[in-house]
Amino acid sequence: MMSSISLRTLILGAGLAWTIAAFGHGNVTPQPVDTGDLPDLGTEALKENPFRAGNEYGNLNAQAVEVGKSAYAGNCAGCHGIEAQSGGLTPDLRELTEWDDEYYIGRVMNGTERGMPSFKSNLGQTAIWSIRTYIESVSGK
Repeated sequence: MMSSISLRTLILGAGLAWTIAAFGHGNVTPQPVDTGDLPDLGTEALKENPFRAGNEYGNLNAQAVEVGKSAYAGNCAGCHGIEAQSGGLTPDLRELTEWDDEYYIGRVMNGTERGMPSFKSNLGQTAIWSIRTYIESVSGK
């Protein structure tokens, strides 16, 4: 038979574990993003980062990095870590390659069943691809 202290500890531990699981994804309420003078990229999902050097708006890469840095801090860092350095509970976004652009845009626009919300209604593609550009800038890819 368990002592009352052990039972209390077990119940407290279970409650703490549930709380961590429930709030483990941090603040996922999408925050607005000021995209400044960057072009409106429309609503049809692009398959490749237009702000990457050599792409359609590659000349705006530095500006997209700055917009993306702010957008990442307000919308992604709570779960994916400061400067995209995941603590291990969520995917390490620095591991994405340019071949993962379609995967990235699909996840961000549609969300996941594991707790990531859809940002399709709250962030335009300009903001979403700016975030991707910022992530590339901190990952060295």
